[in-house]
Amino acid sequence: QVQLVESGGGLVQAGGSLRLSCAASGRTAGRYAMGWFRQAQGKERVFVAAISRSGGKTDYADSVKGRFTISRDNAKSTVYLQMNSLKPEDTAVYFCAAAALSMFATETVGVSAAWYDSWGQGTQVTVSS
Repeated sequence: QVQLVESGGGLVQAGGSLRLSCAASGRTAGRYAMGWFRQAQGKERVFVAAISRSGGKTDYADSVKGRFTISRDNAKSTVYLQMNSLKPEDTAVYFCAAAALSMFATETVGVSAAWYDSWGQGTQVTVSS
C-alpha cells in the first residue's frame, strides 16, 4: 500500500475554483492508478474522477464533467483535482485513492471505491451559495 495525503480543501463561493492535491509516499506513485471520491454529510462515498498510471486516460462522474480536471505528475508523486465552477452541491469531504496495478496496466482506470486499496484521510471542500 501507499500512503496518501490530500491538501487544498477549503471554503469557496459558488462559481469559484479550488485545486486539490494528493501526495503519495515513496517513488512508486507511478505504479498506481489514482482516483478522487467525495462524501457529503450523511451520504455514501461516490466517484468523482480517475486517472490511469500513465495519465493518458481519465474518467469523470457526470456531475463534474466539464468542470473538474484530474491530472498527475509522477515525478512529484502527486495527483491533482482542479475544480472550477464550483456549486454548493460539490460540498463534501474529498478523498484520494490509489490502486496498485501490474506494470502492463498503464491505461486502466477504476470508478468503484472497492477497486482501490489505499486511501487518504480526506480534505473538506465547502462551497457557499
